Amino acid sequence: MNLLILLLIALIAFGIAFKVYGGYLGKLVGLDDSKKTPAHTMTDGVDYVPSKAPVLMGHHFSSIAGAGPITGPIAASVFGWLPCFLWIVLGSIFIGGVHDFTAIISSVRNEGKSVAEVVGKNVGKRAKTLFLIFIFLTLVLIIAVFAILTADTFKTNSSVASASLLMTIIAVGMGFGLYRRGMPLRTVTIVGVILLFIAIWISVVAPFLLFSAATWVCILFIYAFIASVLPVWTLLQPRDYLSSFLLYAAVIGGFLGILFGAPKLQLASYTSFHQPIGYLFPILFVTIACGAISGFHSLVASGTSSKQVDKESDTKIVGYGAMLLEGVVAVIALGTAAMLTQGGLAEGLANWGGPVGVFAHGMGNFLANLGIPEQVGITFGALAVSTFMLTTLDTATRLTRYALQELTADWAPAISNNKYVATAIAVICGGALALTGTWSAIWPIFGSANQLLGGLALLGATAWLAQLGKKYTVTLYPMVFMIIVTIAALITMVFQNFAKANYLLGFISIILIILAGFVVNEGIQTLKKLPAQKTKTMGVKG
Repeated sequence: MNLLILLLIALIAFGIAFKVYGGYLGKLVGLDDSKKTPAHTMTDGVDYVPSKAPVLMGHHFSSIAGAGPITGPIAASVFGWLPCFLWIVLGSIFIGGVHDFTAIISSVRNEGKSVAEVVGKNVGKRAKTLFLIFIFLTLVLIIAVFAILTADTFKTNSSVASASLLMTIIAVGMGFGLYRRGMPLRTVTIVGVILLFIAIWISVVAPFLLFSAATWVCILFIYAFIASVLPVWTLLQPRDYLSSFLLYAAVIGGFLGILFGAPKLQLASYTSFHQPIGYLFPILFVTIACGAISGFHSLVASGTSSKQVDKESDTKIVGYGAMLLEGVVAVIALGTAAMLTQGGLAEGLANWGGPVGVFAHGMGNFLANLGIPEQVGITFGALAVSTFMLTTLDTATRLTRYALQELTADWAPAISNNKYVATAIAVICGGALALTGTWSAIWPIFGSANQLLGGLALLGATAWLAQLGKKYTVTLYPMVFMIIVTIAALITMVFQNFAKANYLLGFISIILIILAGFVVNEGIQTLKKLPAQKTKTMGVKG
């Protein structure tokens, strides 16, 4: 078996799924472009901004991609490439894609409100409060782990740090030109992409930012604070749009490199059920977090993307399509590990800077097949990953602010009515956790919490579909599977963290389990109360 065959199987499966299953989902909820979206009915120039589909796709894809579909598959490849590949493909099609699509369209239909608001409306106010607490804790974990990963990458490779700074400056200029000067999107895109690659060249030739990892963590949280409070058009959206071209280049470059090189898979298709990271079930399903399903996606979809949807049909490509494209990234990332022997993978994880280093070296190998110097390819791979992590960091900080403001709306107006205070709290919590831990210690509980968040978001989608009288098995079965898997994983995390004296993470695991239990119980009670005619409805109209 070689990697080219594996990638082609995934591409064919995703293409068919987008056409057939994505089309079915669109009919199920009744996508209708004649309905005005919140971006038009509630335009405020800050959060609610009608955006062209390519721009929104770039923002959404960059935000959800992060390092998850890269770090997760490489870390989980210790079980062998076959179980990882099957979970990525089947999970993306039937669970992750459904999760992302229902999250964004249900938000669009509810004035661009968050997934927590949708849960509150369809399950109950108490469920909403508990869910918001769960979301806040999960986002703090996300902020911390991606800040650590980004800081480590910037410390190791100053070229990546320098390019990231220049990219941010270019993005601000793009936002100003597009939204304040009315420049055509095509012109802004061409100029921005050209400047981006010039910035990369300058950063490779003459890197100019050198700081320690701890200093970088502080700098990154200052950046995250600024990005979170500024209007989306000034920095967040144009930076994510620009970053998406790096991601597209990585996907295309990786595909072409695999096409011409057809590298053989040296890693065993299956190793063993037990590895140092845990047992295949349930650990595989929470380690490959964003590569198959990610609860964080529902927060992006309903927190920022739904407020920028120009017309309802865009939700299919932005929601379902972006998840499938992320699955492609995950397969390529898996390939960078599967090209190595089991011993070579262990050595790479130890000496190349973990999964990010393995991916970067794999990209160097792929691009070398196209005549690009391997070291340049390695730098490009590292830059691509760090860019994804940075976009996730700034988006997650904004989403944490949203969650905290919603959570405190009834009892702490000083927080809920002040985005600066809410953002500061989010940054302080994430920064404190980041400065006291390592990514490898936080990642397992992040993956478990993130996947459980996905299960709870599917619970909200199930209740929403049921309230509308729609067929909800498309979300019900994935919800049940994800909740079982993630509760089992979190229970494992409790014992592991207490055994290693990681008491903070152990207690967070317990709190997440308790919160999830209450939310699930609320959802079950709500579904039981629905009229029989609604729960049995199977139509797709309306």
